Amino acid sequence: MILSIESSCDDSSIAVTRIADYKLLFHKKISQELAHSEYGGVVPELASRLHAEALPKILEEAKEYLPHIKAIAVTNEPGLSVTLMEGVMMAKALHLALQKPLIGVNHLVGHIYSLFIEKEAVLPKMVLLVSGGHTMILDVKDYNDLKVLATTLDDSFGESFDKVAKMMGLGYPGGPIIEELAKSGDAERFAFPVPLAKSAKLAFSYSGLKNAVRLALEELPNLSRKDMADIAASFQKAAITHLLQKTRKACELYKPIDFAIVGGASANQELRRAFERECAKRGIPISFAKLEFCSDNAAMIGRAAIEAYKRGDFIAMEELKVLPRSCFV
Repeated sequence: MILSIESSCDDSSIAVTRIADYKLLFHKKISQELAHSEYGGVVPELASRLHAEALPKILEEAKEYLPHIKAIAVTNEPGLSVTLMEGVMMAKALHLALQKPLIGVNHLVGHIYSLFIEKEAVLPKMVLLVSGGHTMILDVKDYNDLKVLATTLDDSFGESFDKVAKMMGLGYPGGPIIEELAKSGDAERFAFPVPLAKSAKLAFSYSGLKNAVRLALEELPNLSRKDMADIAASFQKAAITHLLQKTRKACELYKPIDFAIVGGASANQELRRAFERECAKRGIPISFAKLEFCSDNAAMIGRAAIEAYKRGDFIAMEELKVLPRSCFV
């Protein structure tokens, strides 16, 4: 079995995964969303303290598996340095106590392997990763053979939802709030610009769209519930259209045979429907992680770690360091 730890942002999570058949034997996550909601976003120092409280509690629940552990995996990049450190320190302590090897897992690779929890990996794939911190298209051939085809120039897809929700005073996390509000809105009322629509550049950008929403809000001083729903729907439409346009360009350039969407923001149902329609038109199979594994979790870290374990890709304790920025971005 592999014990895996995830603490890259505001979710404390530990999992135990059986190596032979990828069976998820234990998985628990404690979310910090409520604690951060009053601030409109994640407060790193608060997140670190909450991880320090939550991770030992979860580990206590998983202690029956500790005698059977063959390796300890932990997210060490990318993410908030102060929160990553909480998971890394726990992993090192377990390494010393159990005398089992360490595996450092890239959080973004973990998201890719969220597609394969409790099953064999099916690669290669073109993968669109959309989360609160990242928006990118990846050419994934194998665990350690992946290439970034496109990334964001500024805000991420998920981050833009959080910021729009904050501008409207709706709380955090903004993704589910905006998505729910958009269901009753008129997506045609506000003609928000689709970012980089006339640019040949294979990249994403959400700062301009976010600013367009800000300007629309300034013109509506007495914001009604209907106004908010229409803004949410119009913003969501432009944000997803931008993803579609740039992904079409990537498909034309790289001709994928298989496509997938991962990351916390991939739980957005309108996004899923839009890409299902697009892939159906192109005759390309599309897959998503299960909703319960879209956001940050240790199950995906454990699943990715099995690939590293099979390759003997271990890391010495003194070399296991926190890397706030990903090595391949």
